[in-house]
Amino acid sequence: MASPGSRSRAEEPQPVGSAATSERAGGETEAPQESPSDLTTLSLEQLTEVEIGTVYGAAKHDQKVTDAPSSVTIITADDIRKYGYRNLADILRSVGGLFTTNDRNYQYLGIRGFNRPGDYNSRVLLLVDDHRINDNVYDQAPIGNEFPVDVDLIDHLEVIRGPGSALYGSNAFFSVINIVTRRGSALKAAEISGQAASFNTYKGRLSYGQLFSNGIDLLLSGSAADSEGQTFHFKEFDAPATQNGIARDADHERYYNLLGQIAYKQFTLQAAYAWREKGIPTGSFGVVFGDTRNRTIDERYYADLKYENSFGDIVSVTARAFYDWYYYGGDYVYDRTVNAGTIRVVNKDTGIGQWVGGELKLSSEIMPRNRVTVGSEVRQSFQQDQRNADVQVFLDEKKHSWNAGVYFQDELSILENLTLSAGARYDYYQMFGGSTNPRVGLVYHPFEKTTLKLLYGEAFRVPNAYELFYGDSRQTQKGNAGLDPETIRTYEAVLEQYFGAHYRLSASAFHYDIKNLITQVIDPADGLLQFRNIDKVEANGLALDLTGQWASGLKARMNYALEEAVDKSAGGLLTNSPKHLIKLNLSFPLVEEKVFTGVEAQYTSKRRGVQGHFSDYFFLVNLTLYSVNLLEGLEASASLYNLFDARYSDPVGNELLQEFIVQDGRSFRFQLTYRF
Repeated sequence: MASPGSRSRAEEPQPVGSAATSERAGGETEAPQESPSDLTTLSLEQLTEVEIGTVYGAAKHDQKVTDAPSSVTIITADDIRKYGYRNLADILRSVGGLFTTNDRNYQYLGIRGFNRPGDYNSRVLLLVDDHRINDNVYDQAPIGNEFPVDVDLIDHLEVIRGPGSALYGSNAFFSVINIVTRRGSALKAAEISGQAASFNTYKGRLSYGQLFSNGIDLLLSGSAADSEGQTFHFKEFDAPATQNGIARDADHERYYNLLGQIAYKQFTLQAAYAWREKGIPTGSFGVVFGDTRNRTIDERYYADLKYENSFGDIVSVTARAFYDWYYYGGDYVYDRTVNAGTIRVVNKDTGIGQWVGGELKLSSEIMPRNRVTVGSEVRQSFQQDQRNADVQVFLDEKKHSWNAGVYFQDELSILENLTLSAGARYDYYQMFGGSTNPRVGLVYHPFEKTTLKLLYGEAFRVPNAYELFYGDSRQTQKGNAGLDPETIRTYEAVLEQYFGAHYRLSASAFHYDIKNLITQVIDPADGLLQFRNIDKVEANGLALDLTGQWASGLKARMNYALEEAVDKSAGGLLTNSPKHLIKLNLSFPLVEEKVFTGVEAQYTSKRRGVQGHFSDYFFLVNLTLYSVNLLEGLEASASLYNLFDARYSDPVGNELLQEFIVQDGRSFRFQLTYRF
């Protein structure tokens, strides 16, 4: 890391794989009414229609995607199975306009041409069932195998593009990503799953879910995995003193996670725990190259208690309280000079965060066609500790802080087919003071199957504890307590058009400008890494997305993103910013209601590295065969990733000697799941 509830659903068509609920008078919630979990259970009439899904995270209540004041993409559990997605990074990589970077330690998310080296996904807010996952030390949004929820437990995923600080505060800079988990009623049984994959990778999962007759909905699940990883050759270390650039047995990974959820009437209690260890083969931060003890450990726990109720048609109330804990530990091997001699030591780099908080939200239609939402949120971080030591202590920083926010949103139907959504949030941070961020959206339906959206929003991100205070006594990095929050303004126009029953077209154009951008640079005076407010970025982009669905079971999704992000301070294109992204997804049945094929193709144009060179463009094809009911209750999946063994590399940060890191060639995964 560092250097060394159940929600109630509107009565609208649901996304495939989502669970709908209804409410009785007085607010008591009925048992979830399951919608089809995959296309094999849909009728012929349903298969001929492209459904209009619902989204929660765009306005903190359920609404049609076509009514949301945002550009929204929903990925369902059916998509996850059909395309063989292994983790959250795989899922997000498939979404139009999104891309990922892997430095063989963590995976990083790029959106709208932006993915800065040295940033741990702090400009995207990641939620699980509306619970904030970004930690309080690095603001990291974990999208690799350190993410605390197994992808097989995801009901659907909402990608809400654009600034979200008007509802969510800091980190909702470019996007809010909300993962909605499966309910126990969706499993209705016990599941056991096993995987075998390339690089001696093995994974197992055991889950149990049930809706009991007394109304209790229970979900319990645990997963564990182990991988030996790959052997790499890095030409930058190609010398006898550094093992001729060969990193062997240094790419290993182990992880496990647990998820528990119990819901009864208006209350939902969810708790999750995740642990992950990852070997570092790249020699980052100047460590002894090839030493298999170089590794990072990420550990995460949270508990969230939520109350939801509706009091007739007057007002709906959501209240939540939560506790979060995060641990990062890095082992970095160095040669130190002690008493005129050289010894090899393991540098221990740690970050520990603990925080508690709560949120209260009220939503009401105070008059016909006018919905108002107000809320408040507070977080108390009573531990934001960072430490670095080996033969001596280089850093021992203990911090604590608090922040609070209040927000207001009004959705007014000016006409039957014209809605104005406007709101703002005020946040106060103990270390930085206040910030107010508005959002305005105009949603117009000129025709039954046509939607036009004009959107404007502002967002901010406060510097995190790592950027402010991390310094290892001038070994590799120094802090900068004088950092200011960074801000963004975004303008966007969206067209959504449904053609007949089979096709949906979405087109959007956007412009954003960022001020006070926090960037990790090398100080030429001393060669140390430091975060500074030095950059101003402007970007323009166009995104096209076409979706089709037919009675034969064939589904297709094609999208293209043209994005140009410019560093106005230094001039030229932004680092790690592809100008063109093209994606194609096809799924279709090979044997009716039994065997399905998912084909995914992705093109990424060249990207500039931190030293000014460009990576090659690349084209990837992934293939998955998925079968249900081979035997009663048995599912099987086989995937080939990077089918044509394309050779490509990702740009990485200044903490590595390499400007680009090679990515995986052809690999496979086989999975069996049995429900009993």
